[in-house]
Amino acid sequence: MLVISYVNNDVAMIKVMKKDWLMGKNKKHIIIQLLLMTCFMSTQVMCKNNNQLNNPKQVVAEIIMDWNAVILEIAQAEDGLLTLKGVRTAAMMHAAMHDALNTIDGRYSTYVLQQKKVSANPHMAVTQAAFEVAVDQYPDKRQLFLNRLHASLNKIPDGPDKSQAIKLGKQAATAILNKRGNDRWNSEIEYQWHPMGPGVYAEFNEHSGTPEGFVFGAGWAKALPFVLSKPGHFRVPPPPKIDSKAYAQAFIEVKQYGSHTSSVRTDDQAHLAMWWKDFVENSHNRLARQLVVSENLDLWEASRLFALLNMSVFDAYINVFENKFFYNHWRPYTAIRWAENDGNPHTVADQEWDNLHKHTYAFPSYPSAHGTACAAAMTVLADVFGDDYGFTMMTTTVDSAGPFSDKTQMIPPSRSFKKFSEAALECSMSRIYLGIHFRYDSVEGYKLGSQIGSYSVENFMQIIRQKNPEGN
Repeated sequence: MLVISYVNNDVAMIKVMKKDWLMGKNKKHIIIQLLLMTCFMSTQVMCKNNNQLNNPKQVVAEIIMDWNAVILEIAQAEDGLLTLKGVRTAAMMHAAMHDALNTIDGRYSTYVLQQKKVSANPHMAVTQAAFEVAVDQYPDKRQLFLNRLHASLNKIPDGPDKSQAIKLGKQAATAILNKRGNDRWNSEIEYQWHPMGPGVYAEFNEHSGTPEGFVFGAGWAKALPFVLSKPGHFRVPPPPKIDSKAYAQAFIEVKQYGSHTSSVRTDDQAHLAMWWKDFVENSHNRLARQLVVSENLDLWEASRLFALLNMSVFDAYINVFENKFFYNHWRPYTAIRWAENDGNPHTVADQEWDNLHKHTYAFPSYPSAHGTACAAAMTVLADVFGDDYGFTMMTTTVDSAGPFSDKTQMIPPSRSFKKFSEAALECSMSRIYLGIHFRYDSVEGYKLGSQIGSYSVENFMQIIRQKNPEGN
């Protein structure tokens, strides 16, 4: 059974019903229908895009999503998203797009570019802005970016609006690149190891698969944020004292629920623990692209969304790593194996304990970076679409253990939520069931990320003028 549904009369979504497909019913017929519909849709989209490029007042956000996906794909291929380069590039690119558009029509406050209103083609302006940032950050991909740039150039008639758009796109990109030129995103800071003691972060290179003496992310704690005033803009409260009952409760919980051989963790908890492992800048940009289509956001709305989303995720990493190295708190892997020395009568050591995916990331535990980044991103999405918004996220594969491990397929590949805040909390709590964070790590990460996301949307790219009923 082939089901065709239309969203806002623009985007066709094709779904093959799983039951019929798996049972082998009419597969040949389904494939033929799918191919015919794909051809039909392609023709419609080509005509529609050409009309949009020549009519700046009737614009939608495909071009924003296209550049977003390309940059993140390139970043994933280059470094596996293990550096800040990809999310930083996405943040700069979308900020430049946003500033260019709002110099043409000031619906929102700009991030860095301050210039009088100009008449220019919006599609060309955002394309030029995206190209300039992308090629600056990934010069080896210049030809790929040029092909995309020329594809847009060739569809737009020559004239003042086109030349002004090219000039404006370059100006917007230059402004953001200059602002971020010395932001220390890739600086290396030597980590000072501390003597082994209760609660102190300790090396476990045999479990993290990293070289002896290696600590990840110390330099992130010194990078310049996009929206926050400094790396330590928000300070989380201290973690529980190691000899306290609160610590013992968190210890016992992660020991039981996060164990590789847990007898109390449910199948759903095991699923969500693995499913949420995808990097936030990957999964949440993918979700944003999905929502931009389903809600038919235009260029202005989409550029603002992606700029705030990626700036907030970048700042979440900076602020949380600053907190991590401030408290230097140990991981459950160390805590459980060394518990006989922690001075807490309610904790019991287990020298053979391992977590669900048999890997621990090589940096301090408190608070959860993943929980912080998830909450920051979801808070931005909630600001745009409203928190009470049901949606389904897709993640098909994740690392089976640490980075560069084999991929494991997620079955099912989707999880559904009634609210963005609900999804953010589940994301943060997933680290308990994975066995790499204490509950207080996750709770404070969720709170910190929510603060960062709220600060972003409340202080940057504010609404100046509402879109009129005609969509302009």
